[in-house]
Amino acid sequence: MSMISAQEAQRAALDEESSRKNNSRDKQIVKTSIIGIAANVFLAAFKAFIGLASGSIAITMDAVNNISDAASSLITIVGTKLAARPADKKHPFGYGRIEYLSAMIISILVLYAGLTSLKESIAKIIHPETPSYTAVALVIIAVGVVVKIILGIYVKKAGERLNSSSLVNSGEDARLDSIISASTLAAAVIFLLTDLSLEAWLGAVISVVIIKSGIDMLRETLSQILGEQAEIELAVKIKSVAASFPQVRGVFDLILNNYGPDSYNGSLHVEVADTMTADAIDQLIRAISMKVYKETGVFLTAVSIYSCNTKDPAVVRMREKIEKTLLAHENISQVHGFYADLARKTIRFDIVVSFNEKDRFSLYRKSLKEIQDMYPDYSVTSILDTDFSEQ
Repeated sequence: MSMISAQEAQRAALDEESSRKNNSRDKQIVKTSIIGIAANVFLAAFKAFIGLASGSIAITMDAVNNISDAASSLITIVGTKLAARPADKKHPFGYGRIEYLSAMIISILVLYAGLTSLKESIAKIIHPETPSYTAVALVIIAVGVVVKIILGIYVKKAGERLNSSSLVNSGEDARLDSIISASTLAAAVIFLLTDLSLEAWLGAVISVVIIKSGIDMLRETLSQILGEQAEIELAVKIKSVAASFPQVRGVFDLILNNYGPDSYNGSLHVEVADTMTADAIDQLIRAISMKVYKETGVFLTAVSIYSCNTKDPAVVRMREKIEKTLLAHENISQVHGFYADLARKTIRFDIVVSFNEKDRFSLYRKSLKEIQDMYPDYSVTSILDTDFSEQ
């Protein structure tokens, strides 16, 4: 079997293994969401029965709230199913980002619940009413608190384990609901002991907490949709794998594009000696791509090459001198892609300026002028580069 066909077979096996893992993840998300739906439907039915039997509007409305919570779990299931659709011509990188959209919808529901609760609390503060608590109502509230706490912890932990923003937000929603119910229970106990009604005020305070949580969840989800920096551990691992090949003298310009939880495509540059032949470079690129995919699950759409002068000692000394000069600047983190042609009197390289620098372009121009002044007889060209996985 040829080297290429062997790599293709290995890639197919890795694809199959990745597909199995994704299917397992999707099934666990759906299972967790179904448990959430079942718990909320049970609470809704329980509260609706008691509410209608006792004529309590508050308990009946709380039952409606549980139905809306079940809807967030249903949104998670629908989002997971849609995100699992295979790539097609219109969306060649798949539909994984739909999970972020479902998480955004849930965060909006949390925000809406907080605003609605605040509105009701303010209305009760302006027009206070003497509360009426029954033993049955307090038992129902207590049961709701316990169920919601357990459900929130379970769903949120599952979301963190499965890297599902939708589940994390659903778990947080359940936790916030338990806080509301707990505050209502606390207000009832205080009223029964002291005849002091604090329900509306406690409701207002909790509503503000919920609104803040909804905004935080929405901000985090929008940040994921806009595109965040890749996880540092993943970037370091990819660079380490690529650098493990003896022919590779340096790994640069790693770019990772996220297409859903745990779904990355990327590209990078590797620096090799200028003595390598085209067929050796081709084999190296294929080997790097395969090893990175096997060990990290990231598919490299491109592995580009920087050629490094190794045959002329004068060029090597020139490179060392230029690198030392540029790296003396605090916020210049890398110099790569260096190549000098003594006959044509040309020098080229890339300068990576950290995001910590307030004016990156100004430092770039200043440092480029330094090198041009060092070698006035040469044509010096450079690119202002970015380390997208900067720590």
